[in-house]
Amino acid sequence: MLNITDAAVQYLSELLAKQNVPGMSVRVFITQPGTPYAETCLAYCRPEEVNANDEIMDLDDLRVYLDKQSVLYMEDAKIDFAKDKMGGQLTIKAPNAKMPKVTSDSPLEEQITYILYNEVNPGLASHGGEVKLVELTEEGLAILEFGGGCQGCSAVDVTLKEGIEKTLLEKLPQLKGVRDVTDHTQADNAYM
Repeated sequence: MLNITDAAVQYLSELLAKQNVPGMSVRVFITQPGTPYAETCLAYCRPEEVNANDEIMDLDDLRVYLDKQSVLYMEDAKIDFAKDKMGGQLTIKAPNAKMPKVTSDSPLEEQITYILYNEVNPGLASHGGEVKLVELTEEGLAILEFGGGCQGCSAVDVTLKEGIEKTLLEKLPQLKGVRDVTDHTQADNAYM
């Protein structure tokens, strides 16, 4: 899991105090996790921006919200602060942001996300699209949402059933199927 050094906690706590917003905390997330474009980000998090699915790290003087979809990719990640002549520098290192540690013992949600980001999304990226896991239902259905060129694409049903579902079921037989919850009426950037 994410390691935040004492120096980083102190630095971030001081930054938050300067914001003068009651309940202000920090959010850590990874954009495009599991892809070559993954970037680890840190941002302010106001109380109204807290997501019910977030994981929470309560440190001495700091509360950190971790984006649930990013947690898998934060193993061995570290946030540090090093003072220097110019004041200092906050560094974030997440060695597994582009390729997480996932095994057959990992939770099913993590295995699905891993397959989507490492096997499915590279193919969709050639059309400017992507797909992500929104939730895994108790019945074993993977609820997916398309974005980019896949949102509004006329071939999305074929992609979903013949590509994504087939791939996921071959690799994860315990999965019962997939369902798309994307609003495909927005087709401004659709590939087809």
